[in-house]
Amino acid sequence: MEALIALIVGVLTACGVFLALRGQTFPVVLGLTFLSYAVNLFLFVMGRLAIGVPPVINAAAQGYTDPLPQALVLTAIVISFGMTAFVIVLALKARAELGNDHVDGLHSEEDAAR
Repeated sequence: MEALIALIVGVLTACGVFLALRGQTFPVVLGLTFLSYAVNLFLFVMGRLAIGVPPVINAAAQGYTDPLPQALVLTAIVISFGMTAFVIVLALKARAELGNDHVDGLHSEEDAAR
């Protein structure tokens, strides 16, 4: 199971880095989203979450799970949602101002022909 989750985190990270290095805005936004998914999954796995165990220490409970990874992932989800919304608005504004969606400022041959 650990190998499968490590493979999933690796694939999400590789896809995220590949898409974040593209020259247009939509793949960059998608790549940043994949990277945030990989980080969230990594935090969940490293937190050693247990099923059916309370997150608060109780004398009656047999054990407890650490609530910190859950709080970190919840915070990361909120931050990544806000970041994604900001980057999409920024990309739309850049597209309206510049007339293209290239992040590096270079025009493709098709855009130069128009």
